[in-house]
Amino acid sequence: MAFVTVHVLSLFLLSTAAVAAVTGEARDPAACEPEAIGAPVFPLDRELLQFALNLEHTECDFFLFGALGRGLDSVAPDLAMGGPPPIGARKADLDETTRLIVEEFGYQEVGHLRAIKSTVGGFPRPQLDLSAHNFANIMDDALGYHLNPPFDPYAGALNYLLASYVIPYMGLVAYVGANPNTNGFVAKRLLAGLLAVEAGQDAIIRAILYQRKHELVAPYNITVAEFTGRISELRNRLAMCGVRDEGLLVPPEFGAEARLSTNILSANRDSLGYQRTPAEVLRVVYGTGSEHVPGGFLPDGGDGKIAREFLAFP
Repeated sequence: MAFVTVHVLSLFLLSTAAVAAVTGEARDPAACEPEAIGAPVFPLDRELLQFALNLEHTECDFFLFGALGRGLDSVAPDLAMGGPPPIGARKADLDETTRLIVEEFGYQEVGHLRAIKSTVGGFPRPQLDLSAHNFANIMDDALGYHLNPPFDPYAGALNYLLASYVIPYMGLVAYVGANPNTNGFVAKRLLAGLLAVEAGQDAIIRAILYQRKHELVAPYNITVAEFTGRISELRNRLAMCGVRDEGLLVPPEFGAEARLSTNILSANRDSLGYQRTPAEVLRVVYGTGSEHVPGGFLPDGGDGKIAREFLAFP
């Protein structure tokens, strides 16, 4: 009798484990959480993650407006916290596949804003300039002359993807740069999750553009690959810290293991992601080459302790 009871109990436990394996349900949810070491969030963690809100807000409204024609104020107004509406943002002329990708990116950025603000607090959305005029200036600066007609990021899917190439990568390198200075276990977990998705967004944008790298961007006699190379060169010039940004085609010495000229992902000689400091990021996002002089996507400057200190002490 005892043997039968033990046998039945064993079958029950095995069947329960099988169900859990299929459904993904943990028998002990606590066992699925990593061990907590140290403090949840350190003061510098808070400042670095709040700094990232400047980039997350930029991406969020750019993607939401591009896909839906409406932004954060419509989707999650509480996260805007009363900040001013973005300048010039509008719906892009996208094919359905691109529109769905961009819409997903937009909702992902809503999640990022919520995760950061609920973990370390935040500030109202800063003034953003997402106008065609701002993107036209960026492309003119990248190419070294005025495009005629001016570049319009909302005019079509290819233009929009090239404009998208400008933004998420800055979040990626900012998170890689913040990683060594982030110490709290909650902050590190949040940063890793943010970095994973930002890197994924950048990879998808680059992969789509890579497939069209030799295509001429109408009405200009400029290929997709040349656009990406010039944008990356511009960001390197503005940041003033050497090569930490690469286009879709590079000299072989910059390719993976110095063997390729194609460059679907931007990475260093060991194929590790490049990193940038907050000062470098602001120089690029402001478009001025100075963390003390606002402009570009943040015409009134960024918010949070780090950005405000740069503005206060030129």
